[in-house]
Amino acid sequence: MNKLFDSISKPQLIQEFNNVLADAEALLKATSDQTGDKVAEVRTKVIESIRAVKSSLEDAEIAIVHQSKVAAKATDAYVHENPWQTVGAAAAIGFIIGWLAKRH
Repeated sequence: MNKLFDSISKPQLIQEFNNVLADAEALLKATSDQTGDKVAEVRTKVIESIRAVKSSLEDAEIAIVHQSKVAAKATDAYVHENPWQTVGAAAAIGFIIGWLAKRH
């Protein structure tokens, strides 16, 4: 992914795109009294672009929810198949966090 977006999670990115779309829609509404063939043509293109981006964002959101559910199911299955390994890993992580917190 682009370095610009490395520090942004997918849900944050979706929210940012939604903000941009809302701003673009507000701009279209604010300029609705402008007339002329060129303005109408640009407005139509922007509206089509907004619809396309909204559709893509909805698809991305659905994919993120699906991936989250798959990961949760895989985690649940692993924990049920390997309960003692999971307890050991959780205990080790808890010990390390406790040890680090105590040092500070």
